[in-house]
Amino acid sequence: MWRSVASNALSFLVVAIFLLGGVLLWAQSQYTGAGPLAQAICLQVDRGSNFRRVSDKLEAQGAVTSGMLFRVGADYADKTQELKAGSFLVPESASMQEIVDIVTRGGASTCGTEVVYRIGVTRATVQVRELDPVTERFVERISFDLSSDDIPEAYTRVREQGDTRYRIALAEGVTSWQVIEELKKVDALTGDIDEVPAEGTLAPDSYEIKPGDSVTSVVSRMQSAQQIILANAWTNRMPDLPLENIQEALILASIIEKETGQPEERGQVASVFVNRLNRGMRLQTDPTVIYGITRGEGVLGRGLRQSELRRETPWNTYVIDGLPSTPIANPGRASILAALNPDETEFVFFVADGTGGHAFAATLAEHNANVAKWRVIEAERANQ
Repeated sequence: MWRSVASNALSFLVVAIFLLGGVLLWAQSQYTGAGPLAQAICLQVDRGSNFRRVSDKLEAQGAVTSGMLFRVGADYADKTQELKAGSFLVPESASMQEIVDIVTRGGASTCGTEVVYRIGVTRATVQVRELDPVTERFVERISFDLSSDDIPEAYTRVREQGDTRYRIALAEGVTSWQVIEELKKVDALTGDIDEVPAEGTLAPDSYEIKPGDSVTSVVSRMQSAQQIILANAWTNRMPDLPLENIQEALILASIIEKETGQPEERGQVASVFVNRLNRGMRLQTDPTVIYGITRGEGVLGRGLRQSELRRETPWNTYVIDGLPSTPIANPGRASILAALNPDETEFVFFVADGTGGHAFAATLAEHNANVAKWRVIEAERANQ
């Protein structure tokens, strides 16, 4: 009898072990396998939250099949104390294991609301936008001028949210004076700055910031970024350029930046100025004349007068030989690379072609023909 009982107990134990093993294998497959989420979602984890609240949200949004299993897996991986606050993009079919990693790895939020302070050449705006988790594209909610006295209530609400992200977007071709004037108006930043940085030393780019960051710290980041770009470009420059030092490269890059808004033209525009420098020709470029009038403090807003083209300033390349004394704007990476690796052409002239680009020429006769075509286009537009 006892042998029978022992045998039955042993059989039961073996069956129980197999069943337990099967449950564990099933749980593991559920935790690591593809999840039920049909479309990506944006998961918001509030400050002070915990894995139970997160699992409840995930269950409600159809991202996990079992909140309990999600919590057990996080606990087994020793992740329960590493939960981070923020808004996180959870992709389609994400496994529980992947979601645990997403909400514990740290770093910036990957979706949700973002405030972008855009500093452009002609205006500065504040844009509030949200990431659509399905398309992974930002959707603009509101936009207004940075200097506006009428601050939208929606912007104020967003500023009060703890998981809102912020960034400064600096356009190519802005002047240092413009940058500083607009940064002073960004209410997410603190402090002031005593003087305007040297022209050309701020790298146009997008900079993530946190509320309370100082204006000085942001400017320092912009300066450091530009120094790195310049140093790398200078090291890899084309040989035998008519540029004596890195400062002259920066000056030329700033002129290229202001002369064309067409990315594919930068190399050709650079070649024109390099060819002119090599031949001892004056650069004769309008943006340098304009800088001599405005000193980079705002936009001229009108055409140049003949008297201004004849007036000598350290920047008037119709009057002076060679490069102007300083950069005339903050050039972006592409213009810096173009200045130091221009296209190899015979071009020494260019003029607008009516499409937003330019017509290039190697001889004065070709250039005069291109100018005549442009005059016709100008006249037609004036009569419309």
